[in-house]
Amino acid sequence: MSVSNSLLGVGQQGHLLGTDNYGRDILSRLIYGARISLIVGVGAVFVGAFIGVVLGVIAGYFGGFIDALIMRFMDALSAFPFILLAIVLMTVLSSGLGNVIIAVGIGNIPGFAKIARGQVLATKESDYIEVTRSLGASSTRIIFDHILPNSAAPIIVYGTMNIAGAIISEAALSFLGLGIQPPTPSWGNMLKDGQDYLVVAPHLAIFSGVAILLSVLAFNVLGDGLRDALDPKTKL
Repeated sequence: MSVSNSLLGVGQQGHLLGTDNYGRDILSRLIYGARISLIVGVGAVFVGAFIGVVLGVIAGYFGGFIDALIMRFMDALSAFPFILLAIVLMTVLSSGLGNVIIAVGIGNIPGFAKIARGQVLATKESDYIEVTRSLGASSTRIIFDHILPNSAAPIIVYGTMNIAGAIISEAALSFLGLGIQPPTPSWGNMLKDGQDYLVVAPHLAIFSGVAILLSVLAFNVLGDGLRDALDPKTKL
C-alpha cells in the first residue's frame, strides 16, 4: 500500500483492477471481502434457520396456545422492515462480524418459522404419521425421524435463496457504517468508499457493486436449481 499509488486505473502498475484512494489493491480487497460476505451470508442464514425452524416445528406440531403465541411473535418481528430491524439491532449490538451475523440472522427467523410451520401442518396429519403415533412413537421421534426429513427440501431452497439477501443486507449495513468497519474490507464499505470518487475513479465503486450483483445472482440461480431438483411436482 502506498498513497502515491492511489486511484490507479485498471491494469496500471500491475494492479489488475486498479487501486483505491489509499493505494490499496482493489482485486485483493475484493477477494478478501468475498470471504466476509460469504461468512455473513451463510452464518446469518444458519442462525435464522436454526431458530426459525425450531420455533416453526414447535408451533406447527403442538398447535393451540403455543402456536398462537409463537406466530404472533413472528408476525410482530415481520412487521419491521428487514433492513430497519438490522439497523436497530446493529445500533444496540455495535459493529463487528459476529454482530452482523446475529442482526441479519434474527431478521431471517420469521420466514423460516412460517415455512417450517406450514410444512409441519401439511405433514403431521398424514396417514403414516398417524400410524407411527398409534404404534407408540414419541413426539420427538416423529418430529426428527419423519416430519423434519419431509420438510427439509423447501427449507433448504429458501435458505439458499436467503443467502443472497443476507449478502445484500451486510453490504447495506457496511455502506451505512454499521457493519464491517475499515480497514477490514467488505464489499459494502468498499462501495461506500467509492461513492466519493465516482467522477475521477468510478472503478472503485463499480467492481464492488458488480461483485455484489454477481454473488446475489449466483445464489438466486442456485436456489432456483435446487427448487427444481427437490420439488417432486416439477418432475411430473
